[in-house]
Amino acid sequence: MKFTPAKPAITGETPDSLAARLRERGEPAFRAGQILEWVYKKRVRAWDGMTNLPRPLRAWLADTFELMPASLVLGRESAADVTDKLLLELRDRSLIETVIIRAPQDGVGLDHSRKTICISTQVGCAMGCAFCASGLAGLKRDLDAGEIVAQLLQVCRREDARTPRARAGPASFDNIVVMGMGEPLANYDALIRALTIVNAPWGFGFGARRITVSTSGLVPKILRLAGEPLGFRLAISLHGATDEVRGKIMPVNKAWPLAELIPAVKTFSARHGRMVTLEFILIEGLNDSPDQAEKLRDIALDLHAHVNLIPCNTVEGLPWKRPAPARQERFAGVLRAARVSVTLRREKGHDIDAACGQLRLKTEKEREAAA
Repeated sequence: MKFTPAKPAITGETPDSLAARLRERGEPAFRAGQILEWVYKKRVRAWDGMTNLPRPLRAWLADTFELMPASLVLGRESAADVTDKLLLELRDRSLIETVIIRAPQDGVGLDHSRKTICISTQVGCAMGCAFCASGLAGLKRDLDAGEIVAQLLQVCRREDARTPRARAGPASFDNIVVMGMGEPLANYDALIRALTIVNAPWGFGFGARRITVSTSGLVPKILRLAGEPLGFRLAISLHGATDEVRGKIMPVNKAWPLAELIPAVKTFSARHGRMVTLEFILIEGLNDSPDQAEKLRDIALDLHAHVNLIPCNTVEGLPWKRPAPARQERFAGVLRAARVSVTLRREKGHDIDAACGQLRLKTEKEREAAA
């Protein structure tokens, strides 16, 4: 599902594509570099702020492009931890979510903490995973590349306001995880264009090795991603260590069961030489048994993968509960005993509806009620 806006976003342009548009207007190609420097390095908020450009060119840019295709509707900061959630509105009034996850460092204030940004690639989701709020209302549409990139610019604006230009370089964050709303590999072309912009020296100049792409298991797209020249990290939303259990949680397993998914992950690992992450949401009575722990251990050892255990969040409209802390620890203990690299993630942002899609869903219901 595609959205065709009245004006394309400048955040979806590259130097080549922008230079081509400028040449059509009779402008020198070097103006493209100046414009993109204003967007990413200086983070200008209005076309008239591009003061080294002729006034007629600025007027043309305003008529031709959207400077910021995702506006901030709501920003929530968790009182319980250091997670922020941004609710952003797109040009068609669709809502998406972007999350800032802070990791405070010893001897360093919160404003200088390490930050991981979780970005979205679709409005809603079509994958139908049993635990996820993003797909409760189905898939509305894909994001374009400019909308994906704009989420990071909104994060930078927020962080600049907290600690003006605290970091050298254009990025106000340390890691990017493409784990927000939507299935990233189902919006493959826009995803790759966006991440190329993020990685490029004229863009954010952000290293590909600090970008993790998460997928529910679209095997052909995993193999395609393995062939990309930029070495992104890969995370697999596994959530079940056998086809029987995974099939109850993730419909995608019917199309690409574990016998096809695991070899694809091995191909990716072999080509890029980086450890893959297996995401595993722990759901009481569904996938938290000792047998699942043992099967997950075997998969992780086979793939030389890191395992990220995530006790499920409570989501309105879904019946799932998180296992008791002692059961979580026992599950993790099976992996640790085999020397599998494992993280048992503690709850983040529960008081601000930080699980994917929760805040968007709540806001859309409030809009409908007010209409």
